[in-house]
Amino acid sequence: MIHGGGIRTIRTDGDSETMKKILILLSLTILLLLPNIVSADCLDLGNFTSWVREDKHTILFYNGDIPIARLNIFDCEVYPSSKIRLIKSYVCDDDAIVIDGKTCSIITVRVLY
Repeated sequence: MIHGGGIRTIRTDGDSETMKKILILLSLTILLLLPNIVSADCLDLGNFTSWVREDKHTILFYNGDIPIARLNIFDCEVYPSSKIRLIKSYVCDDDAIVIDGKTCSIITVRVLY
């Protein structure tokens, strides 16, 4: 007994729609993540003359009367009486700073000039 050996047609409309959705989702993901990667600021804070606590996790650094950087700190709280020490003068996102003797993670560095 011989079974039909005809040519089968496979529909690919559903597959192309799925691929379009995946490409759109992938494109949106890249567009959302790219600014975070590109916007990472770095700055030489070795010349700062003073700092001001903006809130318990944010410090503004000054060179004279000019604000030069805003640092967001992750795992420490900053008080008006805190002692701030740089581990290195050139700081970037994800570097560290010493606050009141504790090494703290810098979430973001934003250059203000």
